[in-house]
Parts: sequence; C-alpha cells; structure tokens
Amino acid sequence: MHLHRLQVSTHGKGLYPITGEIARWLAGTGAKDGLLTVFVQHTSASLTIQENADPDVVHDLNAFFNRLVPEDNRLYRHTAEGPDDMPAHIRAALTLTQLSIPVERGRMLLGTWQGVYLFEHRAAAHRRTIVLQFMGE
Repeated sequence: MHLHRLQVSTHGKGLYPITGEIARWLAGTGAKDGLLTVFVQHTSASLTIQENADPDVVHDLNAFFNRLVPEDNRLYRHTAEGPDDMPAHIRAALTLTQLSIPVERGRMLLGTWQGVYLFEHRAAAHRRTIVLQFMGE
C-alpha cells in the first residue's frame, strides 16, 4: 500500500487536470497491478473523469453547472461565506469526492480520451488536498 497527499492550487471555479501528477506519483511507487483511490478532502470541490482532448468539454461542463446551480442568495439559507459557497456544496454533492481507478503494469487504466480532474466549485483561489492511495503489488 502507498499513500500520498497531492496539493493542487486553484485560481477559482473550473476543472483542473491532475492526471499527470497522479501518474508521476504512481510511477514513483513502483506500483504494478492494483487499485488507486483518489479522494478530495473538501466539501466545495470534487473529482471527475472527463474527456481531456477537446477543451470545449470543460467549458460546457462549467457552463452547465453554472446554470444548474445558480449563485443566488435568495435560494439558500447557508450564505455566510458568500454567494458561491452553498452552490459549491451542491455541485460537490452532485459530483464525486472519490474515484477508484484500476492500475495495470503501473498505469491507470483510463480510456483513450479520459483524464482525471479536480473540479473547483468556489470562485476564489484555494489550495486543495487530494489523497492518493494505491493498494496492490
């Protein structure tokens, strides 16, 4: 078993690619075959596996979530931390805080167009902690 905390600095809402950082850490462990768990330790950010070839996908996802969960204080009771706080919690609840990725011969078994992203739901810059845990040989 191997455990690591990955720090990701964000500069506001959006999807931040983290596949490369995860792959580099995984290679450094000497991992062969097993399961990688990726977990974000925050309630206003999430994780997703999405297409990494066409930047329009990331743009459209951001636009969709902005329409789906608007920043309107009249809609929420939890507003003490700003108009983006409760919408960020809702967006995180609708997405994932943990991913399980199979590993074979030291590589994540992602599809051809798949990449791992941190999905920042807050407007301000944050430093997010992502826990990586590999179990296997």
